Amino acid sequence: MGKNGYLPLFETRPARGLVFFRSYAASIFIGICFICFHRVSYFPVTERWVWVGMFVAELWFSFYFFITVIVKWNPVFRCTFKDRLSSRFEEEELLGVDIFVCTADPRLEPPTMVVSTVLSVMAYDYPPHKLSVYLSDDGCSDLTFYALLEASGFAQLWLPFCRKLKVEPTSPEAYFQTTPEPVDDAFMANEWLIIKKTYEDMRIRIESMTRLGKVPADIRKEHKGFDEWDFVVSRHDHPSILQILIDGRDPNAIDTEGKALPTLVYLAREKRPQIHHNFKAGALNALIRISSRISNAPFILNVDCDMHSNNSKAIRDALCFFLDEDNGHEIAYVQYPQTFGNLTKNEIYGSLRVVMKLELAGFDGNGGPCYIGTGCVHRRESLCGMKYSKELIVESKAMKYDRKIIEKASSIEENCKALASCTYEENTPWGKEMGVKYGCVVEDILTGICIQSRGWRSVYLTPQREAFLGMVPTTLLDTLVQHKRWAEGDFQIFLSKHCPFVYGCQNMPLKLQLSYCIYLFWVPNCFATLYYVFVPSFCLLKGISLFPKISSSWGIPYLYVIVVHRVQSLVEFVWLGGTVRGWLNEQRMWMFKRTTSYFFAAIDNILKLWGFRSQPSSSPAKWPMTI
Repeated sequence: MGKNGYLPLFETRPARGLVFFRSYAASIFIGICFICFHRVSYFPVTERWVWVGMFVAELWFSFYFFITVIVKWNPVFRCTFKDRLSSRFEEEELLGVDIFVCTADPRLEPPTMVVSTVLSVMAYDYPPHKLSVYLSDDGCSDLTFYALLEASGFAQLWLPFCRKLKVEPTSPEAYFQTTPEPVDDAFMANEWLIIKKTYEDMRIRIESMTRLGKVPADIRKEHKGFDEWDFVVSRHDHPSILQILIDGRDPNAIDTEGKALPTLVYLAREKRPQIHHNFKAGALNALIRISSRISNAPFILNVDCDMHSNNSKAIRDALCFFLDEDNGHEIAYVQYPQTFGNLTKNEIYGSLRVVMKLELAGFDGNGGPCYIGTGCVHRRESLCGMKYSKELIVESKAMKYDRKIIEKASSIEENCKALASCTYEENTPWGKEMGVKYGCVVEDILTGICIQSRGWRSVYLTPQREAFLGMVPTTLLDTLVQHKRWAEGDFQIFLSKHCPFVYGCQNMPLKLQLSYCIYLFWVPNCFATLYYVFVPSFCLLKGISLFPKISSSWGIPYLYVIVVHRVQSLVEFVWLGGTVRGWLNEQRMWMFKRTTSYFFAAIDNILKLWGFRSQPSSSPAKWPMTI
C-alpha cells in the first residue's frame, strides 16, 4: 500500500546476478592494481616513453572500466500494473496523449513505411478520442501527404479490426508479414482477407504514386490540402502546411463501428534557404507548439517514422508511472528501449543489445535513463522547460480532456501556421530553455540532461513484449557514420556548459553524472585504443618488450584481466539473448568503431574547437540518436 492509501501502479525490481558481477568487478580491480604496480616498479631505462604511453593507456582503460562498473552496479527493472490503472481510472478519466511521428525524406523513408507507423500508433489500446497523432514532414512531400490521406481512410477499417482481433503488432505491414490467416473461424478469416486486400490495394496505390514522383491532377482535386503545394518552391523553400485530416473532436469522425477516431494532423513547417531549421529538434519543437493549440494533451510520445508500435498497451504502461499517486509527479519521461526488427540472427554489424537491455537499466538505478530520441513518453510541462518542485501535485482526476469543438478545423489550420513559421523562434527561449535543445548533433541526449538537471526523474521500461520495432543500419558504412556522429555529439556535450558535472551538479546524483561518461568518453577511448593497437605491434618488430614474459608471475594479472574481462562480456551478451557469433561480430565492430568512427569524431571536435568547422544546430540524420 502506498503513502496515499493506494496500491502502487508500478514496482521496481533489482537485477539478478549482481553478486557475481560485483565479485567479478572486484577481482578485475585487484588485477588492475597488480598491473599498475608492475608498470611503476619495472620502469625500463630505454624506450621509457613507450612504456609511459602504455601505462597511460592502461590507466584510461581502468578509468573507463570503473565507469562501466558504476553503470552496471545496480540496474533496476520496472514492472507496471495496468489492471490497477484500469480499476482506478475510468476510460473518460484517462488523460490525453499526443503522438509525434517525424519523417524527413520520402526517398529514404518510403511513404508506405511512414503511414504503417502512423496507423500502428493510431491503433493503441487506448480511448481513441484521447489520442492525437501528428506527422511532421520535413521533406514537404505531397507524396507523403497523399499516403497519409489514404491512411486516414484505411484507419476506419483498421482500428475496429485491431480491437476485434486484438492485433499485435498494430502496424499493418508488420502484422500481415508475420501473422497467418486465422483458420478456426471462417467469418474472421474472410474479414482478415478483406482487410489485407484493402491494405495491399492502398499500399500499391501509394507505391505507384511514389514511383511516379508526383500526385496526378485528378487526385489533387479530391482534397483541398494539395492546393498548399502550389506555393512550394522546393523542400527547403516553402510556407507552413498544416492539415487536420481527422478532427477527433468532430462527432462525425468515426470508424465503421461508430467509435471515435484519433485526431490526425499533417505538418510541414515553413522553411527558407537563408534560415536554419534545426533539423529534427526544430521539427519536434514546432509539433509541441502546434499540438498545444489543437489538443494540448499533458503527455507526448515521440517516435521515428521507421519505428512502429509493437505493443498496443505501451501508453497504458507509461501512464502507470505518471499517474502513480506516490511518485508519478516527479517523473518527466518514460523511456522505452530501441529495438530493431531487421537484425540478422548474429547481428553482423553489431547491435545495441547491451546498451538497451542492461546499461540504460543501470542508468535507471543511478537516477534515470537518458533520452534517446525515440520511443519516449514525455510530460509536456517538463519538455517545455518547467522545473520540478515538491509542490507539484498529480491532479489526474481533476484534469479533463475536452474534445468539444471550440474552433473549426479550417480556422485552426490557418491560425496555427504562424506557430510553425521559420521566424517564430527568433528571440524566444525555444531550443534553449524550452523544448528540444539546439546546438548539438545529439539533441536528445542534451535535452534529457537538461530535464534531469531541472530536478525531474526519468524511468526506463522494458516490457515483456517490445514496445517498438525499428530499422537498424544495414551497411558497415552507415553504421560507422552513425556512431561517428553520436560520438562527436556526446563529446561536444562534455566540453560544453551542459556537461553533467557542471550543468547537473545540483540536481543530478553523482553516480548519474558519472554514468553519462560511458558515452561522453567514446571519443577519448579512440586514442588509448589506437595506441594499444599500433605501438605494441611496432615494438614487437623491433624486439622491444612491453609485457612480462609468460613464464613470469607478473604475466598472471595481465592474462587474468584480459581473459576474464572478455569471458564476462561473452556471458553477459549471451545472457541478454545474443549468440556467440553475434558477440564476435560485436567485438569486431567495437574495434572498427574505436579506430575509425571515434577517431574521426575526435578530429571533428578538434576542428570545431579551433574554429575550422562550424557548430551544427542539431542532427540532420535519418537515424535517431541512440547511445
